[in-house]
Amino acid sequence: MILSGREIERHLGHEISIEPFVKSRLNPNSYNLTLADELMIYDNHELDMKKENTGHLIKIPKDGYLLKPNTLYLGRTHEYTRTDCFVPMLEGRSSIGRLGLFIHVTAGFGDVGFNGYWTLEMFCVQPIRIYAGVEICQIYFHTVLGEADKYTHGKYQNNKGIQPSLLYKDFEKK
Repeated sequence: MILSGREIERHLGHEISIEPFVKSRLNPNSYNLTLADELMIYDNHELDMKKENTGHLIKIPKDGYLLKPNTLYLGRTHEYTRTDCFVPMLEGRSSIGRLGLFIHVTAGFGDVGFNGYWTLEMFCVQPIRIYAGVEICQIYFHTVLGEADKYTHGKYQNNKGIQPSLLYKDFEKK
């Protein structure tokens, strides 16, 4: 089951944390998260799953930043979220999608116990100017049936900013 907006608010400060929290961004069954003021672009056009892929940061100026098609931009939410007993999920807002901007290519699913900023995998169909602070996506929370192991450590837990792919670490385990 998905938590209602009222239930999200009721659990704030206990099982759910959204920092900063602005009540006007609370929806009937989700909460709108905003875009932080920086993006990351990978340094190399060709990426290798088995290797660390580096990127460089771009600050989004006040007059916006023009995204180009066929380029993957990594962004992040301005908000830091935490949940102890719910499954957090991220979706793009329909107003953003209708402009041809996808904010998560595949990774809209979080684990019980995830703490951190959400890295956004941004891709556009046609050029689009974006702005820091725009309500770009929405987070919602599912209940879990049965006891769940918390996600207490992992590649992306407790991140402090935009996270490029750390898939190469999975190959190091083998």
